[in-house]
Amino acid sequence: MARVNLEDVTKRYGDVTAVEEMNLDIRDGEFVTLVGPSGCGKSTTMEMIAGLTTPSEGTVNIGERDVTYLPPKDRGISMVFQNIALFPHMDVYDNISFGLRLRNYEKEEIDRRVEDAARVVQMEGMLDRMPDEMSGGQRQRVAIARAIVRNPDVFLMDEPLANLDAKLRVHMRTELQRLHKELDTTIVYVTHDQAEAMTMSDRIAVINEGELQQFDPPLVCYNEPANEFVAGFIGSPSMNFTTGQLTQTGFSSEFYDVSFDTTGIDVTPGDGVTLGVRPEDVYPTEFIDDAADPTETIDAEVDVLEPMGDEIFVYLMLDEDNEGGMGGTAAGNDSLLMSVSPDSDLTEGDHVDVVLDRAKIHLFDEGTSLAITHSVSRSAEATADAQGEEAE
Repeated sequence: MARVNLEDVTKRYGDVTAVEEMNLDIRDGEFVTLVGPSGCGKSTTMEMIAGLTTPSEGTVNIGERDVTYLPPKDRGISMVFQNIALFPHMDVYDNISFGLRLRNYEKEEIDRRVEDAARVVQMEGMLDRMPDEMSGGQRQRVAIARAIVRNPDVFLMDEPLANLDAKLRVHMRTELQRLHKELDTTIVYVTHDQAEAMTMSDRIAVINEGELQQFDPPLVCYNEPANEFVAGFIGSPSMNFTTGQLTQTGFSSEFYDVSFDTTGIDVTPGDGVTLGVRPEDVYPTEFIDDAADPTETIDAEVDVLEPMGDEIFVYLMLDEDNEGGMGGTAAGNDSLLMSVSPDSDLTEGDHVDVVLDRAKIHLFDEGTSLAITHSVSRSAEATADAQGEEAE
């Protein structure tokens, strides 16, 4: 195991800055995932840890050593790539042991390490197979075993599951979690698939346009996103966003208002804010009791239904003049995406009243996109009125 520390790491290619002042402190034995959209700089960051790319500025430390300018072979790392890249003319044993044989290890030591690695990835009894005789998942496990035999301080995995089918990706996610527990080693993993990041990681580093947006455990990134980008990127389907302004009594936009207690919210009434709410925190009024603190009702029209098996995604239009279409559905202020149970009887064209759960409403500064709060509550007066109505 080894700690990986990046201090103010920057990588420029001419006038283009791929990574800017990246600061990451990855603890011993931690599983950290670098996640973000294509071109955000996550693979470049991985390559600088591996030594495949030299930083323009900053330092890379693995363990207690400054490895910024060391070649990959001297860093104590092993990499697993998106392209499995096995030697097609070698059997499993030879593929796994190739690096050890290059380093002139004794035959007994090679056999011991190969057998141990094969056991870890559950490939015992398959060491004489050729790559073309194995499934994609088995070939990926051979690539992982090839990395394991070196006993590295750090595993670097660059989208190793991207070329596998959906079912096999789910299976291999479980295998990688089991592998991490068994080896108890540091793993740095790169992916654009947030499901992989959420399910496997101890912490997630969310990157956008070369800059670190948030570095926290998965559920913190989900429930307390640092800014609007993280809120929109983490979570599937994406969070709903509505731009408006803060008033003395809450939030106001062109299509709906939400009243809440603004005491303690560090925004001046009249300033622009963006309200965010996840689809699972939007409820039809017949399920209003499921919301911890429901807002006022919002009138909407069902535009599109997407049955997903265990839930239905309902695209709602808030503007009667908007006919939907490309770019018009659940893509702006005049729309909401709601998640309902699969036995819902909603149909396209229905008018429906919905509420948001104040306890799960996020507010972001319109200028900086930074999070202001991750929950709002109704005013004391409104709470007292609601309690009075319930008492009656």
